[in-house]
Amino acid sequence: MASIFKRMKCQVTIYNQAMHHYSEEHLTQYLDKYRFDIVGIGTIAGYYPYQKLLAISKAVNASVNRDTFTYLLGGHMVSADPSYFLHKTKADIVIRGEAEKTIQDILGGTHEEIKTIKGIIYREDDKTYKNPDRELIHDLDSIPFPSYQLFPMYYYRLQRFPNIEPTQFSMSIISGRGCSFHCTFCYRMMEGMRLRSISSIMEEITYLYKRWGVTYIDFADDLTMSSKQRAVELCEAFLKLDFKISWRCEGRLNYVEPEILDLMKRAGCVFINYGIESLDNTVLKLMKKALTKDMIIDGIEKTIAAKISPGLNIIWGNIGDNEKTLKESVAFLNHYSDFAQLRTISPVIPYPGCELFEEAKRLGKLKDTADFYENKYTNSDLLAVNFTELSDTAFYSCLYDANKDLLRNYYYKKCGASLDILQNLYGRRDASFRGWRHT
Repeated sequence: MASIFKRMKCQVTIYNQAMHHYSEEHLTQYLDKYRFDIVGIGTIAGYYPYQKLLAISKAVNASVNRDTFTYLLGGHMVSADPSYFLHKTKADIVIRGEAEKTIQDILGGTHEEIKTIKGIIYREDDKTYKNPDRELIHDLDSIPFPSYQLFPMYYYRLQRFPNIEPTQFSMSIISGRGCSFHCTFCYRMMEGMRLRSISSIMEEITYLYKRWGVTYIDFADDLTMSSKQRAVELCEAFLKLDFKISWRCEGRLNYVEPEILDLMKRAGCVFINYGIESLDNTVLKLMKKALTKDMIIDGIEKTIAAKISPGLNIIWGNIGDNEKTLKESVAFLNHYSDFAQLRTISPVIPYPGCELFEEAKRLGKLKDTADFYENKYTNSDLLAVNFTELSDTAFYSCLYDANKDLLRNYYYKKCGASLDILQNLYGRRDASFRGWRHT
């Protein structure tokens, strides 16, 4: 978004609360001191982002200059129910869905013209008005690269990911938007999938390498491995670079084949994050995962054989889940995890905007978005809605036992790995050892 503003010859300021640990009071004082035409916040769904959005909105609205700027929201969380979030935050406009074209119309429009802009919901005299949705951006290469120079890259590039070396700098990028699957718990608002060109992706990676020394790329897509052909094209482009890059991506077990995995390994892939969710065929079908237990096990075994770490994501508490399905998931994680990451099991969350949210309302377990965020959803590791036949008490007892088992196994393995390092240090006089804080 900063790049879009700059393209339109606007002055852009990034207020970085996270890095500096600024208080909300500091934000109010900042907005009192400096004048802006637009103050914007983008959000993802989550209990912490929701609470943070409310706190930031309170700080924004407390500014003595509040009447002089437009307060604008965007992102997945607010797009699911814009009217609710306009009321809750007292923002002026919500951009629903993609914002790159919509914001250009907002910047170039008069007050009356804004009322006709596609893709927005706006507030006027405490009433909200919804305009028609905007068409998706199909040419993702037309969107400029992020304005990295406006951000504290020396801080951002220190983020750690699975199998990253201590000396590597990292950065997250997007290779496409959307997903071709329709899982019931996914709150993605956009239909279909659109991809950037391989040349555009490599151009951005080359810039990050040459300008910021980035040698580890985190593909933060909904789905990076969108097809077998796409995976091959991406790998071939990595192999043509004249510098070495490690990378992680979002994978799909539908597309896993030994030849593709071997190519990914040679191209620098060190971690593939898989949305597995369950090992029970009935639950998988009810989730619309388009996976089976046999496909999952086969794909994970092939990934491990290719010496790529698999990210094993499991949720529990969906329609059809019970104690047996949970035990099966625990056994799977303990057997197949290579412990590149700590993996525990969390309850399924029916975020507003997803099919499961509508099912929860149909079952009388949720009323609306307000009920979800204000009453039910307090933490991603606690129940928002119980879709099982277990009582809440029994549900938590099962989840406690499951995660206790997973945690014990993880730290047991980590202890063993540390003892191996100790043996190499003193038994083989390993001079490459750099201290326990770096292991």
